Amino acid sequence: MSATLTDSRTQRTDRPRILRGLSWLVVRQHRAALASVLALVLLCSALIVYQRAELIQLLDDAGWPGKPAPDQPLGDQYNYLSTLLGALPVILAVFFGAPLIAADQEQGTAQLATTQSVTRLRWLTVKIVWCLAVAVVAGAVLSALFTWWWEPYRSVFSSTWVEGSIFDNTGPVLPALCLFLTAAGITIGVLLRRVLASMVVTFVFSAAVQILWGELRLHLAPTHLFTYPLDSELPARFAESYEVDRWVASADGTLYGWGSCAEATEKATDACIKEKGIVNSVIEYLDYDQMAAMQWTGAGILLTGTALMMAFALWRVSRRPL
Repeated sequence: MSATLTDSRTQRTDRPRILRGLSWLVVRQHRAALASVLALVLLCSALIVYQRAELIQLLDDAGWPGKPAPDQPLGDQYNYLSTLLGALPVILAVFFGAPLIAADQEQGTAQLATTQSVTRLRWLTVKIVWCLAVAVVAGAVLSALFTWWWEPYRSVFSSTWVEGSIFDNTGPVLPALCLFLTAAGITIGVLLRRVLASMVVTFVFSAAVQILWGELRLHLAPTHLFTYPLDSELPARFAESYEVDRWVASADGTLYGWGSCAEATEKATDACIKEKGIVNSVIEYLDYDQMAAMQWTGAGILLTGTALMMAFALWRVSRRPL
C-alpha cells in the first residue's frame, strides 16, 4: 500500500510543466487577472463572430450589393462592441498594468522575491514581459477579428475609417494602444507604489491619452487637395475619402473660406462670387489608401513610447529600494 502511495506522489511531482521557475510563479500569482483578460477576449470574439454572421444574413436578405443596404443594419449592438473594444486598452492598463508591480511593493512581496535566487532586474523583466505579452496578444486577436468583419462590409458601417471606432480597432493600432497604456500603468505603479492610487492615476492618464490620440489621428499623414468646378458633384472615387476641410477658389488658385460669399440673398451671393472670381471648389482630404500607413505610423509612435516607459521603469527599480 505504501509503495502505491509513493508511486502516485512521484508521478504527480514528476508531471512535466509547460512553465517553470519565475514564469510559473508570475502566471500563478496573476492567474485571476489572466483569466479575466482571457474571458474578455473570448466574449468580444464571440460578439464579433455573431454580429458578422447576423450582418451577412441581413445584407443577403436585402440583396446587397446589387441593392442598397438597409438603414442601420448593425443596430446598437455594434455601438456596444466598439465601446468595449475601445475600452480594452484602458481596462488592461488599470486592472492589469497598474497593480503589477505596485501590489508587490505595497504588500512587501517584492522584497521577498528579490531576496531569493533571482535579481530584482530579472524578476521585474519577467513580470513585464508576461504582462505586455498578454496585452499585445489580446489586442492583436481582437483587432484581427474586427478587421475581418469590417473590411469587406465597410460601406455599410456608419462610422468612417478615420474615426476611433474603426481606426483604433483595426490593424496594428489596437495592440499598440494596449501595449502603450499597459506600460503606462506599470510605470505609474512603479512610481506610486500603491495599488489604488496607481489605478486611479492610470485611469485619468488613459482618458487623457485617448483624447490626445483622437486629435493626433488626423495628423498621421499629409492631406491632399482636389479642385473641381464650382457647383458640380464631387467624383465618386472620393466616396471613401475623409473630408478635412473645404474651400472655394478663383481661377488663379486663391482660396476663400467655404462661406465667404454666404450672403442673405442669391443676388448678393452671385455678385460676391463674380467679384472674387470664384470658379472652383477645393476639398482637403485624407484618402482611404492612406489608412494603413497612418495606422503603422501611429503604432510606431505608441511602441516608441512603450519602450521608453519600460526602460525608465527598469532603471527606476534597479536604482531605487523596493
